[in-house]
Amino acid sequence: MQDKSWKIRDITIPNQVVIAPMAGISNPAFRVICKQFGAGLIYTEMVSDKALYYENEKTLHMTAVEKEEHPLTMQIFGHDIETMVYAAKLLDEKSDCDIIDINMGCPVNKIIKSNAGSALMKDIDHAVTMTKAVVDSVKKPVTVKMRIGWDMDSINCVELAKGLASVGVSALAVHGRTRKQMYEGKADWQYIKAVKQAVSIPVMGNGDIRSSEDAKRMLDTTGCDAIMVGRGVLGDPWLIKEIAIYLATGEKLPPVSVNEKFIMARLHAKRLCDLKGEHVGMREMRGHAAWYVKGLPKSHQLKDSLTKMDTYAQMEEILCAYEKVYQEYIDSYVPSQR
Repeated sequence: MQDKSWKIRDITIPNQVVIAPMAGISNPAFRVICKQFGAGLIYTEMVSDKALYYENEKTLHMTAVEKEEHPLTMQIFGHDIETMVYAAKLLDEKSDCDIIDINMGCPVNKIIKSNAGSALMKDIDHAVTMTKAVVDSVKKPVTVKMRIGWDMDSINCVELAKGLASVGVSALAVHGRTRKQMYEGKADWQYIKAVKQAVSIPVMGNGDIRSSEDAKRMLDTTGCDAIMVGRGVLGDPWLIKEIAIYLATGEKLPPVSVNEKFIMARLHAKRLCDLKGEHVGMREMRGHAAWYVKGLPKSHQLKDSLTKMDTYAQMEEILCAYEKVYQEYIDSYVPSQR
């Protein structure tokens, strides 16, 4: 087995599988599962610099880190230098995260309207100046996650990457889409390759990784140090293990059984309930549950029921009923004889 470890400054990452920050998803319940499936590095969901500055209780709670999560990157977003520095120093001194990341990639309007996220790519001078202030104010490594540009007429990821590297950023994550693309269309990995060739710090490639073959192709195509996967692991944390093993050995894992999927869905739901209480946790679990059952036979009605559940008991009842239906389906299925 090949050693696939790498470093972000003095932080050793045990393999090349990095889990992207996903708003409303990357909480401790989800992150611990990703770690248990072998993720080399995990990101938190982004937190607001202003919310940390004004000591918003809910946001401060989001900075909690479980002992199983290391190494972990905590991501902040913002635009104003003063509050970004404050937020970074708070994470540096009072959070148990290992790395601090600045979000320059989020494309949603709410973030863009505050001139944060991928809006920062429209003003490279400010983005670099703000990042330098953050780097200079903390001891922990600082990284940046960005896109390739605002739109196809303003691709500036290489210029931004060079500027960020020059002020002490320890690594970059590049999503191969523009802000205008949001999450549609195809990610262009050639721009990730261009960034990797332009800087000497580690680069993580992000966008359109849905399989272990995609991960290998990303590494081969771009020369990046690691792959960052987000939506591909929703309802499928087994993909993390599959990619890590495939990159290290070239071996493929057997398909995941329905029983394994449901065991993990139940565990995920319990962790969300422990984290946020059953009322909030089970509402958040609605989306996760639908992802866990995606692709199963006769799953349309199952998904519909899961997206309406309010309690863990209801989920258990729905899954148990489907398990009976699924077993009957398997028992009655006889492959055609040629």
